[in-house]
Amino acid sequence: MEWTLGFIAIIFLTAGLIGQAFQMRKIRLANHPDGELASPNIFTNKSNFKWYAIIGIGIACWYVAERL
Repeated sequence: MEWTLGFIAIIFLTAGLIGQAFQMRKIRLANHPDGELASPNIFTNKSNFKWYAIIGIGIACWYVAERL
């Protein structure tokens, strides 16, 4: 396993998951301020796609690191 690429993958995955969590919280509070549950469509909000891309880059780096 290529350790530097694996470490980069972990950084991308962690940043993507934490960033998406904060983004989804911000979306939920903006749309439903009174504490009610958000709709399932929150995952398709276009501001989430940058976090999905970062998570995808992390998964791709992890895959490449495992294969080297």
